[in-house]
Amino acid sequence: MQPGDRVRVDRGDVTNEGVLLPSTTRDHLVVKLDGGYNVGIDRDEADVDVLESGARDVDEGADAGGGEASEITFDDDLPTVSLISTGGTIASTVDYRTGAVTAQFDAEDVLRAVPDLAGRANYRGRVVANILSENMEPDIWRELAEAVREEIAAGADGVVVMHGTDTMQYSASALSFMLDSPVPIVFTGSQRSADRPSSDNVMNAVCAVEAAKADHAETLVCMHATQSDDACALHRGTRVRKNHTSRRDAFETVGAAPLGRIDYEAAAEAGADGDAADAAIEWAREPLPRGEDDDSVALDPDLDADVELVKFTPGMDPAAWDYLDGKDGVVIEGTGLGHVHTDLIPRIEELVDSGTVVAMTSQCLAGRVCDRVYDTGRDLLDAGVVEAGDTLPGTAKVKLLWALANLSDPAEAMGRDLAGELTEESQPWR
Repeated sequence: MQPGDRVRVDRGDVTNEGVLLPSTTRDHLVVKLDGGYNVGIDRDEADVDVLESGARDVDEGADAGGGEASEITFDDDLPTVSLISTGGTIASTVDYRTGAVTAQFDAEDVLRAVPDLAGRANYRGRVVANILSENMEPDIWRELAEAVREEIAAGADGVVVMHGTDTMQYSASALSFMLDSPVPIVFTGSQRSADRPSSDNVMNAVCAVEAAKADHAETLVCMHATQSDDACALHRGTRVRKNHTSRRDAFETVGAAPLGRIDYEAAAEAGADGDAADAAIEWAREPLPRGEDDDSVALDPDLDADVELVKFTPGMDPAAWDYLDGKDGVVIEGTGLGHVHTDLIPRIEELVDSGTVVAMTSQCLAGRVCDRVYDTGRDLLDAGVVEAGDTLPGTAKVKLLWALANLSDPAEAMGRDLAGELTEESQPWR
């Protein structure tokens, strides 16, 4: 029996029928049931009958129900896309010995998990980290940025970063500031694991690869545009936010429409045709063009990790901010136009006087801070606060991490656009 075969498995008084999938261990079978879910079965307890041979040559493609493990063959006519993993569920498999989701992330593992990628590009696989995304930190951003630089220098025509969704927006921001790339860098992930019938891993991966082949040099987040499998939205890495815990269309560009949209049916049909990949994308705004020298990438990897993002809430005790003393940078998520309680302004002034860069953002999902309207705002400006415009709070923290380590005047930089994070003016778009 081979992966892709339709099998009936008897074990005791239980019978399961479905498609045999590749397994992560020699001791267990993995069967995709007709309802879409997978089941793990101890081989020693299983009596297996092959009902129908379903293995197909990888060049013909394979659906999510099985197919042979994809093999990587180099084709001079195909672009090269580097698949870089930091963890997450997009190409994970279930270890049925423990019941845990296990990340399998060299290039062949990714193609095995998402066989629809076969024939679209030449792939190189690289693991930077294998972590839950809440464990992401600046040191890993440095490693990730260096890995992307090396892949581009080695000739990659585009890079897809597979990442957990919870902190993807922070990592996309970090690479937007750290790298000046001549080719696309596309972050993608999966809201729902591959063993669920509603998994978004295949569509997101296919669209991300097609976006990485297209003619632009943006750092993007590529995720479902709607709850249906019709299109992926392409969000600029410094303007995106995860706005829902579990929906497949959880990611949104704040304050504007997404930078682009990629039609899944067109992307799925694009295959190896680079021009077709471009045709599948509808840009809402002109993207950054590809560089003339596709292997020349500028990297500024230094980050000052001594930066904190704090949220103001009514009734907050000023003493709660004592831990900020000595920080190199602080980003405040203030109310409305960028305010805090007047009792906190002396603490902020002390921080600024001690050399801390203090930047103001807003808790609102759209619009920009303006501390020139009310007395509180003017007092904050007098205390030395710098306005971060409509930069998202999380992006502002990442930006300040980078600016402190790379720019002579990081406070001034928080008020101007460096990587598409700050718009010239906020306008209604809905």
